[in-house]
Amino acid sequence: MQRRTLIRNLLAIVAVSLGASLAHADDKRITVGTMSGPDAQIWSVVTKVAAREGLAVKVIEFNDYVQPNAALDAGDLDANGFQHQPFLDSQIRQRGYKIVNVGLTYVSPMGFYSKKYKSLKDLPDGAKVGIQNDPSNGNRALLLLQKYGAIKLKPGVGTNGVNATPLDVVENPKKIKLVELDAAQLPRALDDLDAASINTDYAVKAGLQPTKDAIAIEDIKGPYANLIAVRVQDRNQPWVKKLVAAYESDEVRKYIDTQFKGAIIPAF
Repeated sequence: MQRRTLIRNLLAIVAVSLGASLAHADDKRITVGTMSGPDAQIWSVVTKVAAREGLAVKVIEFNDYVQPNAALDAGDLDANGFQHQPFLDSQIRQRGYKIVNVGLTYVSPMGFYSKKYKSLKDLPDGAKVGIQNDPSNGNRALLLLQKYGAIKLKPGVGTNGVNATPLDVVENPKKIKLVELDAAQLPRALDDLDAASINTDYAVKAGLQPTKDAIAIEDIKGPYANLIAVRVQDRNQPWVKKLVAAYESDEVRKYIDTQFKGAIIPAF
């Protein structure tokens, strides 16, 4: 009798262990690429939410806007989260990536910053103004300069699917000198420039608060919400839905609202 009881207990232990093993076998492990700074901070919260749903997420941090899409397309990442749709569209056109948007994350309005002037209107004749040298963000910078009356672009350029470049400037009353630099270099170049356009992730890392320190800033409504991207062949995988749901959770929304105080705004 005792022997049969012992056998039943052993079988129960084996069944529980086997069930736990099978449950862990169902867990999916993925790698997500993002930018160091605010993006990585947000993704650290996403990983905790995803883990509770059986999705293990490893976050890889990058320091430029080129590598995350190249790594995703090559299969070194399962997903990335760092860019907006116009930038992704530009990368797809230029490099032929098979990458698709599967969900929105947040909006981070681009702004112009200056250590010398409080408004773009205060810029002197011949001012040196830094803008991003990549087509998508450079386009945003030029449109923002136009919005604030510093320059005027050819009609339709920048909003018709064709990125504006400095060659498209048709009116420049103060003869502003546009200095094209890598986005990551712009905060460090502020001392040598009269003003510079800086993406929010780089601005925050440099100790700047967009809603407080920017002398000109984008409207929060527009096409520049950041997104989660995956390879086209993975778009319908179950883990993609889990990943997007984790980002869109109330926990992540609350973190963004409290941590960034309006500098970054949830887009979901």
